[in-house]
Amino acid sequence: MTAERAFRLLPVEPDTLAASGTLGFATAAGALQAMNEALRAGDRSRLDLAGIGSCDSAGLACLLAVLAEARGHGRPVSLQHVPDGLRTLARVSGVEALLAPA
Repeated sequence: MTAERAFRLLPVEPDTLAASGTLGFATAAGALQAMNEALRAGDRSRLDLAGIGSCDSAGLACLLAVLAEARGHGRPVSLQHVPDGLRTLARVSGVEALLAPA
């Protein structure tokens, strides 16, 4: 996997994590672990997806798992700047409502 396609997660504001790169089959497992750890370790409540270049069904499943994990621990996370392609994938998959804050 090239560096341009790697998934990255960085704190950018006191309550926001910025995700960038590819969120897909090759990166979903690592992304899931990184997001869950970062959200558990701090007081982050927003995940900014503006830097996500591409996302497939594995990436969508990863995001849904992260949101479910956070909600399950009473710390809901909101998504910002959801890419159009990801929103479309969620819509055709019938899960778009799950991307909304709890």
